[in-house]
Amino acid sequence: MLHLAAEAFQANNFELAADIYECQLACAGDPGTRLELMVKRADALAFGGKVAEAFEVYRQASEIDKLKPAHLSNLVGYLSDSIRRQDRGGSHGSRWRTGSGFEDFSCGICLSFLFEPVTLPCGHSFCKKCLERERKEKERPVVCKECRDSSRLADLQTYRVNVVLSSLLAKWFPSFQQAGRLRREGNGLYAERKMEAALEKYNQAILTAPTDHILFSNRSQIHSSLKHHAWALRDAETACRLMPFWSTRHFFTVGMESNGLSPWQQGHVRKAQALVSLGRTDDALKEYLICLSLEPDCRLAKAEAHKLLSDFLAPVTNQVPEHISGCTNFLSSRAHIKSSITEPIQTVSPGLLFTELPPSAAGRSEGSLRKTDSNLLKRKRRDVEEEGEPQEAISHQKKSSCEPTQGLDSLGAVSRDLLDPTDLECSLCMRLFYEPVTTPCGHTFCLQCLERCLDHNPKCPLCKEELSEYLVQRQYCKTVLMENLISKYLPSEFIERQKMHEEEMAELANLNKSVPIFVCTMAFPTVPCPLHIFEPCYRLMIRRCMETGTNCFGMCLGDDLKGFVGYGCLLEIRNVKFFSDGRSVVDTIGRRRFKIVQHRERDGYNTADVEYLEDVKVEGRAERELQSLHDAVYDQALVWVNSLKAEQKQRIEGHFGPMPRKDPELQASPNGPSWCWWLLAVLPLEGRAQLPFLALTSLKDRLSGIRKVLLFMSQCRPR
Repeated sequence: MLHLAAEAFQANNFELAADIYECQLACAGDPGTRLELMVKRADALAFGGKVAEAFEVYRQASEIDKLKPAHLSNLVGYLSDSIRRQDRGGSHGSRWRTGSGFEDFSCGICLSFLFEPVTLPCGHSFCKKCLERERKEKERPVVCKECRDSSRLADLQTYRVNVVLSSLLAKWFPSFQQAGRLRREGNGLYAERKMEAALEKYNQAILTAPTDHILFSNRSQIHSSLKHHAWALRDAETACRLMPFWSTRHFFTVGMESNGLSPWQQGHVRKAQALVSLGRTDDALKEYLICLSLEPDCRLAKAEAHKLLSDFLAPVTNQVPEHISGCTNFLSSRAHIKSSITEPIQTVSPGLLFTELPPSAAGRSEGSLRKTDSNLLKRKRRDVEEEGEPQEAISHQKKSSCEPTQGLDSLGAVSRDLLDPTDLECSLCMRLFYEPVTTPCGHTFCLQCLERCLDHNPKCPLCKEELSEYLVQRQYCKTVLMENLISKYLPSEFIERQKMHEEEMAELANLNKSVPIFVCTMAFPTVPCPLHIFEPCYRLMIRRCMETGTNCFGMCLGDDLKGFVGYGCLLEIRNVKFFSDGRSVVDTIGRRRFKIVQHRERDGYNTADVEYLEDVKVEGRAERELQSLHDAVYDQALVWVNSLKAEQKQRIEGHFGPMPRKDPELQASPNGPSWCWWLLAVLPLEGRAQLPFLALTSLKDRLSGIRKVLLFMSQCRPR
């Protein structure tokens, strides 16, 4: 029966599971067995929506023995899931709407303002300290919190601060940069246990940046260490207001003494710790549950929630009646938490839990909520006076407790006086960054500018740091924040730069004018032509062919006078294999023949205006004669190929493939039969002797020329 009950629970048939456990309880005599059955029945009741009845069964079970974390695991999971479901059903802002006002400039790990930004290979930027903490605290490889990429983060410690981005943020937002420096100094003092000095640094930082939730969260920790529990609570509440209650896919490790807590967890956990210190354990439990709704695997919140629930459910003499008829029968604080969980979880929105309002406040107006919040602040102020906090701490707190929601509209904006396009210029082309990429050494360049430099030397153009591994990956990702800043704050300059780039690409993509020319060897239509690319100018040429989408370039023989001969073949790139030193092997195949109309040059390699060639078609008697000539020459060619030595034939077929068959339609291709070009490629002729065949537009003349060559080869063959 117990197995059946477990299956019913797994199938979400909680009512059946509860009934089975109740039947089993009737015949269970052993206290340990009864305890386990009562806990399982209570779990089924809770998940079935009968929370009040479930708490009564939990209480009865606790009379047998104190409930352990394993007993309360399902209850804690149910309560935190209830909060999470309500959060999903609510209407929340965009993913980065944190209340700070600087969402565009936030670190994706701590969600605070970027300080000493480091750009990863995937293009996303984070605070340097946040990445270092991730690397130290995580046993598994560091994963980018934005794109979940970890494939290129093996040497994370070698990545340095993004020079351009850091300078830009310091210029645009000097106050936040100052706050970041003060925070770092405060953390150092905290690590040295110099609490008062650390508090002073954080007071200064909050005066400088009063909307940074990390500052309030960390100052709450300092207040807790100094036993200023009321002030610790107030700072934790401020951190929670700046980091609103909503669920997300991002969970990070941040902050001073964070114990692996995310920004959302950190505020709620520190608030809960302060509430426990003030004796408000019922409110503390709610904060731990909120934390678990954000991150179900938070071990600290889970352990504390188990402990508090166990204490709440423990029997209290003369305070808890034998049978619970309703939540209003509870007189003790433990009974109050039961009612506050039983009712509000079902009816009160997360926002009301967040502001610590009683269940009756669920239907109040916005104005009454503000009034209640004001009363709460007054009560907290009285608590501080009763605790007798040091006057110095109080004076600092009054100075730095600015309302964090004031002036948010202006925080994310950048003054027009500070916007200077030259701050976002590439140091190589001296133009506005286009597709900016950042090297591990922290320098930023236009993607194409960096690639051109790496064609010549695998080192950073500015600091000369070795970039061989960066080069071999050849996965240059744009610096996301940099590109977003340019498009948002310099829209007209960005559009102009984009237009300039598109015009350049359109010019490069034109396969009639300024076709890139590789001066090397003879190439023929339909015949493979593998190439070893090592010269910087041709690295650039091949890359541009691929970027424009044409994947094509011309191949011509060299000429001492003109640079290259007057006829050539257009090659199509099929595959490219790159090496760590920048060299590559390019697999190409011939497509079309062309005639050079105009010689040109571009960025170190040759280009040309071309005119494409096609065979002149014939009809009637001329077509029949052409077919007869074609068949005769094909048979003659086949005899010559079969007469080759086996080893020689194997090498030819390994490089060029086997000899093609006859085409079904003799004049279907504008270049003529493919076997003709294959044969010309394998015949032992010099390039100068092959060139006239490429220029011919008469298939008859080409076949006649091939026949003469085959006849000469057969006569010269040793008998």
